[in-house]
Amino acid sequence: MISVTQALDAIFDLVTPLDSEEVTLADAAGRVLAAPVTATRLQPPFAASAMDGYALNGVEADPEAMFRVIGESAAGHGFAGKVGPGECVRIFTGAPMPTGADRVIIQEDVERKGYLITLARKLDKGPHVRPAGADFAPGNTIPAPRVLTAADLALAAAMNVPTLTVTRKPVVALLATGDELVMPGEEPGPDQIIASNSFGLKALIEANGGHARMLPIARDNFDSLRTAFELAAGADLIVTIGGASVGDHDLVGVVAAEMGMDQSFYKVLMRPGKPLMAGRMGDAAMIGLPGNPVSSMVCGHVFLVPALRAMLGLGATPAPRQTAVLAAPVKANGPREHYMRARVEGGKITVFDSQDSALLSVLAQANALLVRPVNAPAGDAGSQAEYLPI
Repeated sequence: MISVTQALDAIFDLVTPLDSEEVTLADAAGRVLAAPVTATRLQPPFAASAMDGYALNGVEADPEAMFRVIGESAAGHGFAGKVGPGECVRIFTGAPMPTGADRVIIQEDVERKGYLITLARKLDKGPHVRPAGADFAPGNTIPAPRVLTAADLALAAAMNVPTLTVTRKPVVALLATGDELVMPGEEPGPDQIIASNSFGLKALIEANGGHARMLPIARDNFDSLRTAFELAAGADLIVTIGGASVGDHDLVGVVAAEMGMDQSFYKVLMRPGKPLMAGRMGDAAMIGLPGNPVSSMVCGHVFLVPALRAMLGLGATPAPRQTAVLAAPVKANGPREHYMRARVEGGKITVFDSQDSALLSVLAQANALLVRPVNAPAGDAGSQAEYLPI
């Protein structure tokens, strides 16, 4: 068996960043930017008013001074003339500043009668003008790689960039195996259970930038598994669920090897999730996850998500960890790194009493995996501990 770190490094060796594609701004949310976005214009393209009020020459803005209103400047409809001495222009937020004006007096500081205004005795400091290029200028960039947020897309749109270069979504073929499985909504036989892992992993994959293809459940025989692997053709990553242990009915590794898989490793010093394997199968990387539901999902967070991020060009790094204070003592750990289902609230982490790898109800309540290193001593309440957010 190898360590979690060694297994993750081996998986990173199996995957490479994918090629890129062009998508419209409307389709770019959550995608990974593969090439920087560069501005070719100023924003704002002109000096603009930041408030509703009156634009005038700031040196004339004396308390109780009077000005003649010679026009109006609104967003999309600027004032074409020039502001001279003793003159002002009614202006609205976002409108271009007229030539000859460099200050906006807010409308609350003005008394207007017809075409004359009188400034208040006490004036707001101002100038309430957004300079041209205050937001960005030609050559400013949105750097890559990065997961595109709503703010990124708003900025790209303001830069007048209609399409973005993004990394292609990794196509992940999800293959659940086992005679005991039936799909949700079907009536299970007396010795069967509902297939749940595929749905949790599909959600995890797609929340982290991948595209999941759920294949039909493969039965515990050679022909069914061969057919399932053939259906995975074209995927960037094949993820099998179950059938990777050493029982008489665990045939995934045997069939995969028969079909050309070059195995990188098998079994990891962790719990849950020891019977994990990975390798290369033709043009695709392959990760064989354990069949226990919690084991499968934990391995998804520890191995699958970092692999997807590496394929998206976001770097080959482990899932980031955080620290919290133990709310209660935890026992010493053994020879395998332990990922304990836990909940973090108010800076404290509480480990659930049951850590059975078959209990999805516990996993559904957890928002963290407390990471207990190999042979870690007992942890006292109040001590710091690392965890993986989930």
